This record gives sequence, C-alpha cells and structure tokens, in this order.
Amino acid sequence: MREIVVISGKGGTGKTTVCAAFAHLATNKIICDLDVDAPDLHILLRPEIKESHPFISGNEAVIRSDACIACGQCAELCRFEAVRQKEGSYSVDPLRCEGCGVCAALCPQQAIDFPETRCGDWFVSQSRFGLMVHALLSPGKENSGRLVSLLKAEARNRAKELGLDTILCDGSPGVGCPVISSLSGARLAVGVVEPTPSGRHDFGRVADLCRHFRIPLAVIINKADLNAAEADAIAADCAEQGHLLLGRLPFDPVVTRAMVQRQALTEFDNPLGALLKDMWSALQDFPAGKRQA
Repeated sequence: MREIVVISGKGGTGKTTVCAAFAHLATNKIICDLDVDAPDLHILLRPEIKESHPFISGNEAVIRSDACIACGQCAELCRFEAVRQKEGSYSVDPLRCEGCGVCAALCPQQAIDFPETRCGDWFVSQSRFGLMVHALLSPGKENSGRLVSLLKAEARNRAKELGLDTILCDGSPGVGCPVISSLSGARLAVGVVEPTPSGRHDFGRVADLCRHFRIPLAVIINKADLNAAEADAIAADCAEQGHLLLGRLPFDPVVTRAMVQRQALTEFDNPLGALLKDMWSALQDFPAGKRQA
C-alpha cells in the first residue's frame, strides 16, 4: 500500500490545491485530510458524510458546587490558574484547564469530577473522488497529533478492507506534532513550497523532518515565477539534498476561480491542471518504497 502525504513548511502554500488535483487523478485510493485544526479539503471535494464519530481525548476538571466547601485548595494547587473564585464559590475555566488531574486527586471533599473530554469529531465520507476520512478539532482543544494518528489508522483499515492500494493525505502545515503524526509510516512526502526567503526556510525544516524519518521527498515550487532567484535556490537545494523536483507552477488566477467553483484544477482545461497531471505521472515513477539514507 502506497501512502502519500502532501505537506508544506507553512500554511497557504497551495498544499490543499495540489492534494485535491492528485485526489482527482489518483485511482484505487482513499483520501485523508490530516489538517484537523483547520481542514479545508472538504470545501473542494464536497463529501457526503456517511459516518460521524466523537473524538474523546484527555480529561477536564469540573467542580461540583453542591459538594464544594470552598476551601480553596484546588486554586492553590493549580499551576495553570484554571480555578476561578467568584462570590465565595469555585469553578474551573475549561479554556485554562490542562487536564492534569491534581485538583481532583487532592480535593479533601472529593468534590471535583474528572470526566473525559470530547475534543472534536471525525468522519468517514463519500466524495466525488472516492472515500474520504477527515475530522474537525474543536476550538481550543489539543491532542491534534493523536487525532491525526486515529485518522491514518482508520484510512489504512478502510483501504485494506476495500483493497485500495493508495492513501492520499493532505497533511498539516509546519513541522509540529500533527505533521510528525502525518508523516508517520508514510512512503512518500510531496512538499509544496513558495519561492520566498521564509518559504525556503520553512521548506528546509520540513525537508529535515522527512530526512529524519527517512521518507523520500518530492517537491513542487508553487508561484515559481514570482521570485525566480528563490525558485532557483530551492531547486538547487533539492538537487543537493537528493529530493525529486516535480516541477514549478506559475502564479495563475485560475486557482482562485477553481476554488470559487469548488473544483480541482485538473477537472477543467487550464495550464496549471496540465502541469499537475504531468507531475502526478512523474510521481508514479518515483521510488516511494525506498527510504532515504
């Protein structure tokens, strides 16, 4: 089974646009949106939700006012200043609670409950490009890396059950925990980079991450004609580090038009769609099963 993750060193590089095009071109695949903090692949693919599941992760302290004697010990113990006092009664601010459980364990009256927290929802949907697994983390909630791992496990299970040979993932931007979870077990990463000093810097970080996990990296330079010097520098970096340069995409307002129409660039005739088709064809010959040294 071939697992391809489209990543970027920063947000806004065109990662989801590229992933949507590849989702249209790929066959015998399952699609997985791993950007759980701010997912947007569903905007283009318009999936119909078939299954909805709660994402339960971590715990959150809740003070029972009927059992609390207002001793204030929980407020003294809390390192995150999550316990608030108002008019002689205590409560826990859910936005500050880190779920450590100290207050619940040491409350002399056992007046603090410590239930599991619903941090979001994950879905199995049917899109016009095939089966799709995606999720949405609730605002302010954490454990996005754990949710990403859950989605990948579900995508692998569904792919195995249905006999699918490709898992195409729209990864999270950056190099944090969700990205590490996105890359875990992947056979190939496709990096989308902008030709700017910051874009090149962030690309270097995500390339180092792929090298650390020995995951082959193919690179697309988006809006390459906006800064030819930086685009050439990125291409030189790819050659030096042994990454496959899939190609360069020029700036084109057709991207915005496709977004407004909620289409992938490869669904209608345009120069960028043709380039992306060539890149996808080149990707088929890339040795995704070979790990970096």
